[in-house]
Amino acid sequence: MPRMFGTDGVRGIANTEALSPELAFSLGRAAVTIASEGNARRPLAVIGRDTRRSGPMLSAALAAGISSAGGDVVDLGVVTTPAVAFATKHLRADFGVMISASHNPAPDNGIKFFSRDGFKLPDAAEDRLEALVRTQPDTMPRPTGADLGTIRTDEASIEAYINHVVSTGRSLKRLRVVVDCGHGAAYQLGPEILRRLGAEVIALNTAPDGLNINRGCGSTHPDELQKMVVVHQADVGVAFDGDADRCIAVDERGEIVDGDQIMAICALDAHTRGELAKDTMVVTVMSNMGLKLLMRKHGVNLIEAKVGDRYVLEEMQKGGYVMGGEQSGHVIFGEFSTTGDGILTAVQLISILARGSRPMSDLAGQMQRLPQHLENVRVKSKEGWDSNPAIAAAIRQAEDSLGDQGRVLVRASGTEPLIRVMLEGPALDDIRTMARQIKDVIHAELQ
Repeated sequence: MPRMFGTDGVRGIANTEALSPELAFSLGRAAVTIASEGNARRPLAVIGRDTRRSGPMLSAALAAGISSAGGDVVDLGVVTTPAVAFATKHLRADFGVMISASHNPAPDNGIKFFSRDGFKLPDAAEDRLEALVRTQPDTMPRPTGADLGTIRTDEASIEAYINHVVSTGRSLKRLRVVVDCGHGAAYQLGPEILRRLGAEVIALNTAPDGLNINRGCGSTHPDELQKMVVVHQADVGVAFDGDADRCIAVDERGEIVDGDQIMAICALDAHTRGELAKDTMVVTVMSNMGLKLLMRKHGVNLIEAKVGDRYVLEEMQKGGYVMGGEQSGHVIFGEFSTTGDGILTAVQLISILARGSRPMSDLAGQMQRLPQHLENVRVKSKEGWDSNPAIAAAIRQAEDSLGDQGRVLVRASGTEPLIRVMLEGPALDDIRTMARQIKDVIHAELQ
C-alpha cells in the first residue's frame, strides 16, 4: 500500500478515496489523539484553506473530526499556507492544517499539517498519523457533552500575520508592482500587504470562483503577468501559486525572474550586508548551475537538499542557515518564517529593488542561467521507475552525451503521478532532444 503522505501532505482528487471527507475527518481525530498525549489542556488546532470548491467541504470534515475528538479549532477561512504556519505558532496551537493542492488544478486538493512551532511535520510524525487512521481508528477518543471541542474564527491572527510580513520590508513608495494572485489564497493578502508598504499595486486574477485557481495564471502560468508589467510600465511583477507559498517575479522588461534568480539577488544582498549566516544558502538538486557558479564567485557556499521545501528547511535547521529555496519559487527566509512564503519573498525582493538604484533586470542579470529543459511524463504508477532497465539505459545515454558539460536529473513527483525529466547543458536544442528521448522511453515502459 503506497504511503498516504507525499512530499507535501496528503494529495489527491477531492471527494475520491484518495482525499475524501471521511479521510479528513479521520485525520483530524488522529491529530487530536496524538496532541492530547501528555497535554494538560484541550488541544488547539488552526485550519486554513485556499479557494478550491472542495476546500469548505474538507475543512468542515477536518474541523468536525478535531472537535469530535475533543480538540478546539480556529478556522481562518481562505488564507495562505504560511499564514497558517504563522498563526499556529502565534496562537500557541498544538498543530495547524492547510487544505490546498498548491499549484495543482482545481479538482485536486491536499491536507498538510504543521507542528506547534509552525514547521511541517517530519516523516515520522506523518507516519504515526497514517498508522492511527489506517489501523487504530477505534482507539481514538470520542467525548460527549462539555468535552467536545469548539470551532471559532479569528481575524486577529490574520491581521497579526499581515503586520508581521509588512514589518520585514521597507517602504515601496514610488514603485509600481503588478501582482498575479492566481485566483488563489493570496487574492486579498498579497495586494493588501504590498499596498500597506506603499507600492502602487495592479492586481490580477483576484476573483476566485472555486474552479479557476491556477487556471492559466499564477506562478506556473506567468504569460499574462509578463504582458501586464510591460503594458503598465511597472517596475516589477510577482506571481503566487494557489496557496502562496511560492513566488515568481517578472522584471520591468517582462522577463521571468525564477526562484534561483530571486535567491541569487537576496543571497548576494544579505552577503554584502553581512547578514547571510555562515555565508551559506540551501538549494535543491534542481537549481540551475548558473546559481552555483555565481555564488562560488562571491564566496557563498551552497548546500544541496532533496527536492521539496521541507527538505530545504531540514538542511537549514541542521546547519543553522537562514536562507534557502527552490527554483520553483519556494524561498525560505528563516529569520522571518518557518516555511516558504510567496508574499514574504515578494516583499524581500522588492525591498532590495526599492533600496537601490538598479532595475530588476540588472539585479536578475547577475545570474546567467544555463539552458535547462524539463519534461513531465504522466504515468499510471510511479512505482519501480528507478529500477527499470530501459529507463536506466536511456538516462545513461544522455549522461554520456553531456559528459561534464551538463547533467541529467530524473525523479518522481511527490504530489502527482508524474516522472520529471530535467536536463541541463550548453545547447538547448540538444538537451531538449535528449529529454524527449528519455520521456518517450518512460512513457512506453510505464503506461
